[in-house]
Amino acid sequence: MTVQWSKRSRQSIVIFASLILVIAILLSAGVALASGQAEIHLSEVYRILLYKVSRGTIGNLEGITQANANIVWFVRTPRILLSIFVGMGLAVSGAVMQAVVQNPLADPYILGISSGSSLGATFAILVGFGGSSFFFQFGLALGAFVGAVVATFLVLLLSSIGGRMTSTKLVLSGTIISSLCGSLANLIVYLANNAEGMKTVTFWSMGSLASANWTKLPLVMTLVIGLTLFFLLQYRVLNTMLLGDEVAVTLGIKLALYRRVYMILSALLTSIIVANSGMIGFVGLIIPHIVRGLTGSDHRALMLLTALSGGLFLIWADIIARSILKGVELPIGIITAIIGAPIFIYIIVKRQYNFGG
Repeated sequence: MTVQWSKRSRQSIVIFASLILVIAILLSAGVALASGQAEIHLSEVYRILLYKVSRGTIGNLEGITQANANIVWFVRTPRILLSIFVGMGLAVSGAVMQAVVQNPLADPYILGISSGSSLGATFAILVGFGGSSFFFQFGLALGAFVGAVVATFLVLLLSSIGGRMTSTKLVLSGTIISSLCGSLANLIVYLANNAEGMKTVTFWSMGSLASANWTKLPLVMTLVIGLTLFFLLQYRVLNTMLLGDEVAVTLGIKLALYRRVYMILSALLTSIIVANSGMIGFVGLIIPHIVRGLTGSDHRALMLLTALSGGLFLIWADIIARSILKGVELPIGIITAIIGAPIFIYIIVKRQYNFGG
C-alpha cells in the first residue's frame, strides 16, 4: 500500500512539475516575442498572435504598425518556436545518449555529429552550394545532415568491429570519428578560397536561430515531438541500460540492438536540429543532469521533464543572445557554452554524483 501511494505521489509531482514548466515556457515565449532590438509591448504581441492565428477572425491590428506585426509573426514567432523544439530535441537526445553509452558526461555530440555536420556544411560551401539562389537556403542544411548521418554510421561500424558493441567502444569510436571529421573540415577551410563562404560556416558553427522561418518548422516539430514520444515509451529499456550489460542480458533484453536503434534515431534528431540551427553545445549535457538531480534516473519522468526544460532553457539563451549587446546578436552557441561550461566542471568535480541512482 505504501509503494502504491509512493508511485501515485511521484506521478503527481511529475504532472505538477510538467504544468509549471509548460506555463513557464508560455510566459517566457511572451517575453521573448516582446524582447529584441525592436521593443514591442506584450499586449501588442498577444493581439498580433491572436489575430494571425485566427486568420483575422478574432481581434484587429488597429494602432499596431505593419512593421511590428511582421516582426512578431514572420521573424520572432518562428524563431521562438524553433528555439523551443531545438532545446527539446537536444535535451532528449542527450538523455538518451547518456543512457545508451552509460556515461554521465555524454551528449548528442559523442557520436561525432557536430564534427560530421561541420564537415558536410563546409564541403557544401566549398563546392558552391551556398552561393546559388536555390542552394543558398537548402545546401548548407543538406550538407550538414548528410555529414551527420555518415559520421553516425561510421561510429556504429567502428564500434561493432571485433565483437559485441559496448558503451566504451561507442565513446572511443565517437571520439575518433569526431577528430577525423574535424581535421577534414579544417583542411577544407585551409584550402578553400572563399572568404565569404567560410565566414558563413564559422557563424553557423557557433549556433544561430536567426534563419528560422515557417518553412523550417514542420519537419523539426514533427521529428522532435514524434521521437520524444517514442523515447517516452522506451523508458523501461533506457532504465535497464543504466544497470549494465549483464543485467540486461539476464532480463533477456538485446542491448546491442536497442543501442543501434536509439543511436540512429538520436543521430537523425540531432542532425536535423544541427542542420537548421547550427551547432549548439551543452544543452544535451547539462539539462538531463539538472533534471536527473531533481527527479532521479527513472526515464518515465526524466524524458518528459528534460524535454520541457530544454525548451525553456533555449528560449532564455536566445533572449540573452539577442539582448545582451545593443545592436548585436551573439551566436546562441556562445551563450549555452558560457552557461554550460561551469556546470560541466561541477559535474566532473562532484565525485558523489550517482548516475544510475
